[in-house]
Amino acid sequence: MERVIEEIYRAQSRRVLATLIRLLGDFDRAEEALHDAFAAAARTWPRDGVPANTFAWLVSAGRFRAIDHIRKRTRFDASLRDIEDSLYPQIDEMEIGDMDTIHDDMLRLIFICCHPILTGEAQIAMALREVCGLTTEEIAHAFLVPAPTVAQRIVRAKSKIRAAGIPYEVPSRGELPDRLDRVLHVIYLVFNEGYSASSGEQIIRTDLVLEAIRLARLLADLLPHPDISGLLALMLLQDSRRLARRGVDGELVLLADQDRARWDHQKIAEGQQLLGKAMTHEEISVYTLQAAIAAEHARAPTPDETDWRRIASYYELLVSAQPSPIAELNRAVAVAMIDGPTEGLRLIDAILQAGELGSYHLAHSARADLLRRLGRDEEAMAAYQTALSFCRQAPEQAFLRKRMSELSTAKG
Repeated sequence: MERVIEEIYRAQSRRVLATLIRLLGDFDRAEEALHDAFAAAARTWPRDGVPANTFAWLVSAGRFRAIDHIRKRTRFDASLRDIEDSLYPQIDEMEIGDMDTIHDDMLRLIFICCHPILTGEAQIAMALREVCGLTTEEIAHAFLVPAPTVAQRIVRAKSKIRAAGIPYEVPSRGELPDRLDRVLHVIYLVFNEGYSASSGEQIIRTDLVLEAIRLARLLADLLPHPDISGLLALMLLQDSRRLARRGVDGELVLLADQDRARWDHQKIAEGQQLLGKAMTHEEISVYTLQAAIAAEHARAPTPDETDWRRIASYYELLVSAQPSPIAELNRAVAVAMIDGPTEGLRLIDAILQAGELGSYHLAHSARADLLRRLGRDEEAMAAYQTALSFCRQAPEQAFLRKRMSELSTAKG
């Protein structure tokens, strides 16, 4: 039963939290209610069984516990009486079955996390914490900042939201365009954390991948826009490879080694259709460019038939549109496929020397692979070791150890 509850927490906790925030009107109160709800589940489900509608049960349990806490506190703090009055009379009015129709609470949560009253850093920290459920330590690791800094950003953001009385709602249609860029960025971050988990035992967090795609679809229905189409195309094309990215024992399988028959060709077709529409607009977003790169991989029948020159040209455009060391790293890998590992290694060494990707394990892993292809095994071994020291995901760690073992065997 403990494992079942853990799986339900992983799959539903963020959506339960989003609904509790709407119902209770406060982040901290909702988070406390969420933990109370799962504590109640741990006590009662082993005895009574798992309810048919776990989402509704958890929201109801959390809300009742929150109201109970508020009622007890009003005995000592009269200022809470208005909160109690606003919550308690509504219990009988809310039918549990109606909760199944609440599809956009996560979208509301993203918009409030991305409110312009917050700084960009605070918006991202809030979204990754509240929407993705990442710990402050995981967010800090992803953005290479101290964990206390992330915690302070989140606390200050919640205080600003509370003080400003920001409504928990999707903005009006007229306000949406001004808020779109940040919301798309956050959805993209949610997807990335799911597509390649920053830490843990799994390569992929399917719940986050599917939630990001679902949110993008909701947003596309709310506000048809080429940038949304580009992002949705990118996510569908990337997610189409999900089943092929893991081996039978859960090990990481690189793109070149994947069984392309296991790719989801329905998602590829939908992604390519969305990409085609997004590419017809005068301004092409960075998401559309990345989707175009993913489409090149998707349309290649075999790894050897991949059009690396076209991919490299897309990365050139991407670096020009939004300079990023990670985009430069990916461009370097594409160049290595065209001009050979020596040229790719030169570019990666320059990127690492600039310093921004010094603790990014994939940069050191890419460098190690090029060194291995050049026969510089000792340097490759050292680079793999550096990559391993920065890697926090178990399957990637296992992959790096396997590469090191293969080098040691070849040398022996």
